[in-house]
Amino acid sequence: MYRVYRIPTAQLPAVDQVYQDNLAGRQSITVREARSLGLGGEGSLVLVEGSDEGVARADTLLQDVAKALAGAEAEDAYRAFRSQDLDAASGLGFVFGG
Repeated sequence: MYRVYRIPTAQLPAVDQVYQDNLAGRQSITVREARSLGLGGEGSLVLVEGSDEGVARADTLLQDVAKALAGAEAEDAYRAFRSQDLDAASGLGFVFGG
């Protein structure tokens, strides 16, 4: 399961409580500026992937500072995260002769 959140730059330090939480902190958490992903708008996007319980806990921790994306907006953001990861992995393989 995954969830993508949009968080204003001023609220970005709140993501630290997700990292430090016993349950949510064990999930895969990725933070990127929205513009670096080719998506419009201000602030950053936070991708939390993991168990249903872990993502639900991240929801609770971020509910007052971030907006959970839904539908096509969430899918577009998720694809942008994955695309950037694949680009980085293929570039690293090129560096090491893969």
